[in-house]
Amino acid sequence: MKEIKEETIKEKWFKIRALFENRFNKTPDLSAILYVIGMRELGKHQTEFKKEEKVRLMHIATCRVLSTSGHYILKGHDNNDWPVWELTEKLPNQDLLQQELYLRHHIVHYFEEEELI
Repeated sequence: MKEIKEETIKEKWFKIRALFENRFNKTPDLSAILYVIGMRELGKHQTEFKKEEKVRLMHIATCRVLSTSGHYILKGHDNNDWPVWELTEKLPNQDLLQQELYLRHHIVHYFEEEELI
């Protein structure tokens, strides 16, 4: 019987990056991945966003991926039908690298949950 090897978070992260590279012909950074998740969560077929809206999209994505650990809860939608999230549990006190790894872990979980990888 063949043994199934559990992929590590790092391997899954590179799989996500490869998806983006294949789709957009660019190696994505964390912000680009959050931006696309935000667009997906917004659910509109809009491709042009103002700078302020792009920042909001990344915030929406961050809230969504961290919601799986209970940090945020979806409160509803605003007048423009954008998701509104509320912080329910403070994030751990971490340095920048630890924060990025924490976020990556949650992004991997999001991609698994949404059956994208």
